[in-house]
Amino acid sequence: MKARERRHLKENELAHSIAAMREYVEPRRKQLTLAAFVVFLIAVVGIGIAVMRQRTQAAAQELLAEAMVVLDAEVIPNEPVDPKSPTPPAAAMAGTGTYTTEAEKLTAAVPKLRAAAEAYPNTRAGITARYHLAAALATLGKRQEALQAYDDVIKHGGDNLYANMARLGKAGEQARAGQHEAAIATYKELADRKDGDLPADAILMQLARTYAAAGKKAEAQKTFTKIVDEHPDSPYASEAREQLESLKG
Repeated sequence: MKARERRHLKENELAHSIAAMREYVEPRRKQLTLAAFVVFLIAVVGIGIAVMRQRTQAAAQELLAEAMVVLDAEVIPNEPVDPKSPTPPAAAMAGTGTYTTEAEKLTAAVPKLRAAAEAYPNTRAGITARYHLAAALATLGKRQEALQAYDDVIKHGGDNLYANMARLGKAGEQARAGQHEAAIATYKELADRKDGDLPADAILMQLARTYAAAGKKAEAQKTFTKIVDEHPDSPYASEAREQLESLKG
């Protein structure tokens, strides 16, 4: 009897719950239907954005990969073969390469890197392509184009590794162009970062060299000394010691 009463009470509770829900839903049916549609629409848009983003990243990676194939190609120079020599030159033994000089290879890579960078400028692959484009242009001696490309990497890369490498590359180009003050400012900014992702000893070495090139002997000595004292195991330490001795002499 008690079990039947308990079941009856539960059935009444369920009936009351259903009735209460119905009373709440009925006058609000339109609002709830609209809210459900809005939630559904937001989910569809979110999924669409995610799919488009994945497709964009994939397309950008494909263009970057095509450019990197050229950039990483082996350079095999053409060497004349002396018929009287018992041993052919190394290049002849290695076979015929696609590119016979580094400049020829970089010249071929530049348009592919530019295409990847300009097609997807805000993607990781596009930023990577832009950085390699800047480095290639710098090696080819196209300084102004290289500086612009470095600026674009900094603009789109924010504070990631490639953006900081672009700052370093830009400072190097400025130093080679005799723009020592601009280069020094960039090197100092990078050297002062405590959480930087670039090697501090390499940045300090570039800073010290630029100080020396600008004729700032005291600043150069101070920076070379900092490398020796704070980075004694650095591959730059021996050069820093030599430069210190030279400056003292």
